[in-house]
Amino acid sequence: MNPAEVYILNQPEPFRSILMHIQVIIEHTIPNAVLKYKWRIPCYYLGETPVCYLNASHKKQFVDVGFWHSAYLSKFDEHLVSENRKVVKSLRYHTLEDIDNDIFIAILKEAEKQKGKSFYNK
Repeated sequence: MNPAEVYILNQPEPFRSILMHIQVIIEHTIPNAVLKYKWRIPCYYLGETPVCYLNASHKKQFVDVGFWHSAYLSKFDEHLVSENRKVVKSLRYHTLEDIDNDIFIAILKEAEKQKGKSFYNK
């Protein structure tokens, strides 16, 4: 089993259920995305281009789905949190019910279009 999958399966609830749901949505929406384990968290890549990472923040009690290409996702700003980060913006989920599949899928499709673009420049 891939270390990223182990990370997800070893999370306590509700983090595990949230992460597993997110994993299914990502892999269904972007079938070519590869789940890797980078910086001790699961990260999805398209080729060499990072798409998003998944981080269970036990201290803050949410799952953070961070997108590196956030500059290209500006039409979703009302749903994304930047919290003083220059490049990354994220979706944050405290419960499984917090996930709006339609918005998440729309953001994933937009992020997928950014393959090969530099995430440091818009």
